[in-house]
Amino acid sequence: MGTKGTIVLDAVDAALMRALQGDGRATFQALADGVGLSRTAVRARVRQLVQSGAIRIVGVLHAGVVGMEVLGHVSFRVAGPVGPLMEELGEREAVTFAAQSAGRFPAVAQVRVADDAALTKELADLRSLPGVEGAEVFRATSVFKDAHSSVRELRDIELDALDWRLVRRLLKDGRSSYADLARQVGLSQAAARSRVVRLLNAGVVHVTALVEPSAVGANEQLGFGLRCRGDAGALGAALANLTRVSFLASGFGRYDVVGTLTAPDRHRLVEALESVRSTPGVSYVETWDHLSVRKERRGGERPMGWPPG
Repeated sequence: MGTKGTIVLDAVDAALMRALQGDGRATFQALADGVGLSRTAVRARVRQLVQSGAIRIVGVLHAGVVGMEVLGHVSFRVAGPVGPLMEELGEREAVTFAAQSAGRFPAVAQVRVADDAALTKELADLRSLPGVEGAEVFRATSVFKDAHSSVRELRDIELDALDWRLVRRLLKDGRSSYADLARQVGLSQAAARSRVVRLLNAGVVHVTALVEPSAVGANEQLGFGLRCRGDAGALGAALANLTRVSFLASGFGRYDVVGTLTAPDRHRLVEALESVRSTPGVSYVETWDHLSVRKERRGGERPMGWPPG
């Protein structure tokens, strides 16, 4: 343990966290094979990571499942104190992320809505909030990385009440055993397994490890907007592979690509930014420091419009 509750992780812990971010339901044996330890040792390490609060292993929904397929990144020009605007943004259902920032714009937010008509209406409402003198929007067309929403392709499948009960269980505990899931929803273990695999393969839900930044000392966040030469989609795919990138989307508006960097300290944040700047195809970089995050919808939280049952 470090000071003030910060957890000190070694290279094996970090490798396990990365593996669980990719597949939160990976077996202990698969994780053990990846890091070269015994299954028993890996089970103990994963349990410690969860119990210490370093990670939560949960299911995250695909935004399209709950009618929030359109994502917009909004940059605000504000007259006077920014606090009142932050309070308003925190109360808006469409706002999934809001932060007071340092840079060209004193506040930024992400909104998720059903379609472009809803985005237009939401922007009109946001521009009328106290202190807002103007708002510019980046409309995402492809999301490459998002810790709090599945970015896998969503297949068209019919979901019944039992499917939604399984999803709700996975949102709370992404590593619930098939036996536990079966008991919770009144199915056989084989039937529960079949349904969960179907939900995962269809992209409805993705089980991942959400890292608690304050617990692991990853307290530095930096937003960035890029303009690029050539294909923004290809650039987005390349940048998504960078370890410190926690959110990334391409689209159109003020930027071609928008993202977030997360790091344990300023030195490594600068290193991450240099990696972004040196990626082939980047022609312009603008950054904004997240001074204070007012709202960040985490995996497992249920938005309005959650299906009944």
